[in-house]
Amino acid sequence: FGHARVSSKCSQRPLLGRWVDNQRQSYKKSLKGDSSSKMIANHILLLNKIGFEWNRFNQSWHRSYEELVSFVKEFGHARVS
Repeated sequence: FGHARVSSKCSQRPLLGRWVDNQRQSYKKSLKGDSSSKMIANHILLLNKIGFEWNRFNQSWHRSYEELVSFVKEFGHARVS
């Protein structure tokens, strides 16, 4: 796969998808100071270290960005029409 951007609805690995979704929810709770969050600082550091995508909506942005990078490599510019 080569990335840490796992969809919460990962069809290839549904258990991993659910776990990732739980990590994102727990992280959001911890940011809000919610004491029910099980996210600890060490877990955040470990996930950040592998490039974990905390916001699943960024995934489509990253895909489009990677497509643009490929376009620039092929055509030498980013003027997409």
